[in-house]
Amino acid sequence: MPWYLDRHDAPDVTPEEVAAAHSQDVAVQHEFGVRYVTYWFDREAGSIFCLAEGPSKEAVNAVHEKSHGLTASTIIEVEQGDMAAFMGPPPVYPAGKAYVAPGVRSILFTDICNSTETTQRLGDLAAMAIIRDHDQIVRSALESHDGREVKHTGDGIMASFSSVAASVEAALSIQGDLHRRNEGAEVTLDLRIGIAAGEPITDNEDLFGAAVQLAARLCSAAAPGSIAVSVAVRELCIGKPFRFHDLGLLELKGFPQPITAFAVQP
Repeated sequence: MPWYLDRHDAPDVTPEEVAAAHSQDVAVQHEFGVRYVTYWFDREAGSIFCLAEGPSKEAVNAVHEKSHGLTASTIIEVEQGDMAAFMGPPPVYPAGKAYVAPGVRSILFTDICNSTETTQRLGDLAAMAIIRDHDQIVRSALESHDGREVKHTGDGIMASFSSVAASVEAALSIQGDLHRRNEGAEVTLDLRIGIAAGEPITDNEDLFGAAVQLAARLCSAAAPGSIAVSVAVRELCIGKPFRFHDLGLLELKGFPQPITAFAVQP
């Protein structure tokens, strides 16, 4: 049976009110062949994201309509594997238990610079050795900073973090480890990194669609050896010991207007 993720705008509710609404959903869900699995309540953003298994979007929303009348503004169908990769382990609490679980995730892309030219110049075996070094360094940083690998792109990795600050720390760790690796290497490995943050559902009705696209474009626009981040990443790191350099407005493919970006300074 398909899985669905929905979004509610709830700027003034309390964790107890959200827990009560979830209990009401669970009480009537069987009437529509739906099973509400869990929810994320991002109190600071005033957003609720419900994960449910059911026959259709309409059935999922019908549960909300009958139980408390607070219908979703957006519902998308999701794959279980994609949800786990992006969101990590879901909150698991008994119905009626009040809690908060932020829905914002930070998306990180890495990209090996000049990978095609390197393969043509050195051959497949040498290029694969460079990719293995990249994979080991990036995956080690993900493990150390609670990141989740979403997919390998061939010459880079896409990852998700529950903490925006942790994604920046991981990026700095990656670039630092690469610098140390390159000090004694015959063939250097230069990497671009892009990071963006966002909620799981936006107006384009795709799981982290806007954040994924922005992170990928920032990665492509970053200088070799640097980390480019979005405004949201910088703002969500206020109070953290990071230094950011204003890159100004960037023309990014797929975005109709120039995007303000920042570079993370080591």
